[in-house]
Amino acid sequence: MQITRRLEFDAGHRIPDHGSQCRHLHGHRYAIEITLSGEVIQADGQPMNGMVMDFSEIKAIALRCVVDQWDHAFLAYSGDLAVVAFLDSMPDHKTVLLDTVPTAENLARIAFALLDPAYQDSFGNHLRLERVRLYETPNCWADASRADHHL
Repeated sequence: MQITRRLEFDAGHRIPDHGSQCRHLHGHRYAIEITLSGEVIQADGQPMNGMVMDFSEIKAIALRCVVDQWDHAFLAYSGDLAVVAFLDSMPDHKTVLLDTVPTAENLARIAFALLDPAYQDSFGNHLRLERVRLYETPNCWADASRADHHL
């Protein structure tokens, strides 16, 4: 069985080598979908009975590991020295420095790596993260899946 939880957050970024407008500072209303697989828990009288995982717990983990860190932050490539210097000039600015350019593809891959160890099989139902889908816009997204991570 697969289940998916969707959350949204706002963040800024820029793609420094992009040939069009994305090279400028700008922001998005991102959406992230977390897809888990596992067996449906059969445990009469237990709160998790009939579920793969409680959707509220999926949300809590995603908030802690990714969304709260990236929401209303500027996601900056550490090699984009002018932008890093500009962001550093603003006291208490919420900046997340990344080792790679913050494209939708890279952000999906990073989110998968951050989330994968957080979703643990604590009920013996073979729970595991299967996919992270990151929407940069409603019509553009990137998928990072277990197969991509060779896990």
